[in-house]
Amino acid sequence: MDVKIGDLVETKKKHPCGSVTWVVIRTGMDIKMKCQGCGRIVMLDREKFEKRVKRILETNETKET
Repeated sequence: MDVKIGDLVETKKKHPCGSVTWVVIRTGMDIKMKCQGCGRIVMLDREKFEKRVKRILETNETKET
């Protein structure tokens, strides 16, 4: 999965706050993302991240153009 900083992703399960949308704030071997509902920051390894993400809603390139 090709994920970049600033991408908006949707997870399969809801966060306890009720939100399913997250913004990617760091990439590499681990992915750090911020919940759009409550602002909590979570870091997952790439394997867990790819299992939990349903789809990429908006990419960083989409926002710039």
